Amino acid sequence: MPASPTSSVLIVGGGIAGLSAAVRLAAEGVPVTLLETRKKLGGRATSFADVRSGEVLDNCQHVVLGCCTNYLDLLSRLGMRDAIEWYDEQYWVEAGGRTSVIRPSMLPAPLHFSIATARASFLSRSDLACLARIGRVLLRVDRQKHRNETFGTFLSRYSQTPSVIARFWSPIVVSACNMDVDRVAASVALHVFQEGFLGSPEAARMGVPRVPLVELYEQAEKLITTAGGRIVFGAGVERVDAGGATTTGGERFEPGEGGRIICAVPVERVGRIVDAAIQAADPRFAPLAKFGHSPILGVHLKFDRPVLRTPHAVLVERDTQWLFRKDEEGKYLHAVISAADKWLELSEQQIAAKVVEDIHACFPDSRGANLTMARAVKEKLATFAPEPGIEELRPSATHAASRIILAGDYTNTGWPATMEGAAKSGYVAAAAAMEQRPEQVVIKPLQVSRLARMLGLKA
Repeated sequence: MPASPTSSVLIVGGGIAGLSAAVRLAAEGVPVTLLETRKKLGGRATSFADVRSGEVLDNCQHVVLGCCTNYLDLLSRLGMRDAIEWYDEQYWVEAGGRTSVIRPSMLPAPLHFSIATARASFLSRSDLACLARIGRVLLRVDRQKHRNETFGTFLSRYSQTPSVIARFWSPIVVSACNMDVDRVAASVALHVFQEGFLGSPEAARMGVPRVPLVELYEQAEKLITTAGGRIVFGAGVERVDAGGATTTGGERFEPGEGGRIICAVPVERVGRIVDAAIQAADPRFAPLAKFGHSPILGVHLKFDRPVLRTPHAVLVERDTQWLFRKDEEGKYLHAVISAADKWLELSEQQIAAKVVEDIHACFPDSRGANLTMARAVKEKLATFAPEPGIEELRPSATHAASRIILAGDYTNTGWPATMEGAAKSGYVAAAAAMEQRPEQVVIKPLQVSRLARMLGLKA
């Protein structure tokens, strides 16, 4: 039976998962109390006021793909769907400046990228032959059978060379999964290709926010309060038990009789705040200690003249993987380095120098530009590490042993640690709080093309 409007839900954590649960519950008239440690929403996918420049900067450049149906639904509910700028093309730039534009053709999925890929200058004939050999395999493989091996092992089995791995597979996988092919579980990487590229021409459309990330969530409080709920900022939670949550300041919050509790904090915090007796009785919690993390580095750069003419760029075989243009002129760039383990010990000056070196290599005309600002943002615990074996440990939202509903990108959404995975987990948690089936709340994936189905796509 769905929760009645008088039932309340207590949500701990205002990242994408907790925010999604709160907004979805509010849409059904369910009052929620959302506790958030910070003074803003969004968790790791948000912005901050830079004390040096006085500007509002994103922690890192986040993008949304067309296949991110739950996150896009969240943006629609927040009235921010139009705040996303959509691109059908990607610009892959080699050292020296040669650029390949990857865009879908009029061919149906899964053939829609075949023409652009065949014409890409950064891929040799040998690379293309490798991709042709594995194409049918990607469609038909059951990714669930490859949870315990790395994607690198999977690629080697199908004779993918170091060249095509470095130039094609690695840039996509590192960006989507925040781990390199030799560390990420094959099942997770295969999900990216099957869900994000092969089934629908809309799936790989890339959306970039036009506004700082924190502005995407500004309408959440109005939606929540209209449904009789509230957001409590600056509420650092010290303990969650079967009856409610206690903050570090000793304040107590309870959902009320018949209400539910959603724990939507990052995986590394769950074990620190959930009551030990609950953890001992509920088998979902013990495996969480085995989750590792992978860092992301975002670098804000300003130059005294235009450097990047395209909206974004993938830098082929460079340590700096992505550049995004943050102004119309191309003077202000945001560089993204995923799986940034080797960068964490570098100083901000060293980081800026390495990124500028990559920019100069791929955009020779930029060598005359002077760097006027550099701000590096290290997210050491940016995402959980989707290594082999971790899929079996990802917990469900609920378990009969406790009243605690779990939400977060680490739960068993099937997605890597992405905004879509977090949003989907929040919707699943909302369904659980209302005692509904997940499919009553979760947004369906994009429809797979008829040809992809005929060819055997394992969606």
